[in-house]
Amino acid sequence: MKDFYPDFIENKPAKKSYRSIFKWGAKDVYKHPNIRMFKMLKEQLNMSDDDFTNILSEGNDVIELKNQEVKISSECVEDIKNIAGVDNVSIDSYDRVKYSHGQTVEEALALRDGEIAETSDIVVHPKNKLIVKEIVAYCNDKNIPVYVYGGGSSVNLGFKPVKGGITLVMKTHMNKVIELNEENQTVTVESGIFGPDYENILNNAKEIYGTKRDYTCGHFPQSFEFSTVGGWIAALGSGQQSSYYGDMYDIVLSQEYVTPKGNFSTIDFPATATGPKINDILKGSEGAFGVCVSATLKIFRYTPENRQRFSFIMPSWEDAVKTTKEISQGEFGNPAMLRISDAEETDVALKLYGVEGTIFDKIMSFKGYKKMERCLLLGHTEGEKGFAKNIKKRVKKIAKRNGGLSLTGYPVKKWEHGRFTDPYLRDSLQDFHITIDTLETSVKWDNIHQIHENVRSLIKKRPETICMTHASHFYPQGTNLYFIFIGKYKTNEEYKEFQKSIIEKICMEGGSLSHHHGVGKMIGPWMKKHLGNEQMEILKTLKKHFDPNNIMNPGGTLGLD
Repeated sequence: MKDFYPDFIENKPAKKSYRSIFKWGAKDVYKHPNIRMFKMLKEQLNMSDDDFTNILSEGNDVIELKNQEVKISSECVEDIKNIAGVDNVSIDSYDRVKYSHGQTVEEALALRDGEIAETSDIVVHPKNKLIVKEIVAYCNDKNIPVYVYGGGSSVNLGFKPVKGGITLVMKTHMNKVIELNEENQTVTVESGIFGPDYENILNNAKEIYGTKRDYTCGHFPQSFEFSTVGGWIAALGSGQQSSYYGDMYDIVLSQEYVTPKGNFSTIDFPATATGPKINDILKGSEGAFGVCVSATLKIFRYTPENRQRFSFIMPSWEDAVKTTKEISQGEFGNPAMLRISDAEETDVALKLYGVEGTIFDKIMSFKGYKKMERCLLLGHTEGEKGFAKNIKKRVKKIAKRNGGLSLTGYPVKKWEHGRFTDPYLRDSLQDFHITIDTLETSVKWDNIHQIHENVRSLIKKRPETICMTHASHFYPQGTNLYFIFIGKYKTNEEYKEFQKSIIEKICMEGGSLSHHHGVGKMIGPWMKKHLGNEQMEILKTLKKHFDPNNIMNPGGTLGLD
């Protein structure tokens, strides 16, 4: 008898529906758990086949805005149309809801139930920076809130328009490369350019710009396909290859900013000794100081032919951590991508990527690498050919010294194939009332095990809850921990209370509030506790300088108001 497998949704969301907003990514792309993962979910979450026979809340009803009329005067609406052009301004209900929501779990759960929180009053698609300047100046004069929307992939309520006002959608028009400077190895782009477009242009620089080489941006977050350069900078994102290329803090050389106080460009020297850098102050400001309209970034030589893949199964999490610490502190260069999964995530990953049941799985078991103890280590190197090969050689030596068994580059290729599609699983699981979410934190080597053990312990105390953890961004001084938790919740409020308890626990155990997802309004309430009163007062002083009337992303962003 054939194993039961659910009828997962495959159709595009209905036009102007709730699902068309909360669904992740391309509207015609889905990813469902394979049969092994499906069986694991049933077992771990105490579910039966009957629980997968009916979609609980598809979310395909057409959006209806009730009791949320435009609060901005018709005169102001006309003024904004005169500034931005009639075709670039909308007060349509669907547009207002669409551009007021990101990709947090709580937003998706609410939209599935037809619940709409705060929305902006007007959606504006500015054509250029001059229009952005006019709109910000106008809104500052009229005291109208301004929120900035990049790709919409925020997972921290980053641009939630809790005060109404205007949402500026940067991706529509402000998505171009302004200049590629091969001599300086930099590129200047408008902030609304999407990751794939940006990378494709750099990969084909010889053909497009007549350069001597092709280049890469070096920044590949999991949201890469549906996020913008401006969003990467605003949230201080880290790509999956940050251990070699750096995160956005390292990559951004200068920015052009529009603020209520004034407009300016920071200088793009590689280094200066002229006091604290304003460019650094603006990174990660999440739209609270102003609007980033363009940025100059480092670019890197594109040499995919030099990539060297490697993977190992380690006896335990302790062995995996020790190995990556030695790699990160070895001073022979860093792999571009490096990640370790704890025992529970390893078990799920081997199912998800089709390794379980293969010859690799049999060899691991035969050699004594026990299920729910063994841990995956994946990575690849980039850069000059000899450099990339040497790093792989050193990594292999360290991993074997710590008990690792080589699995070749096969699991890495499987991971690469799915690295941008894994988020699609969220919608398939939510269709059957299973919630999957993540929280991540920066840790130091001397507290990684404390945070891992105690945060996992909190999550696992909740009955029928899966907790997978990995580290994926490495430094000589530490790494990050990325907690993925899967469970069932009776209400949205129950889920949010559980999420809050995890944030509290991370903070209590000495982790950072965020490593690469930013803060937004979701984590803002913990900022004062995390940074302390003096540092928060400094940030509030900066906010007051750039935005004296508090029109830029008000309502709790970064805990500033």
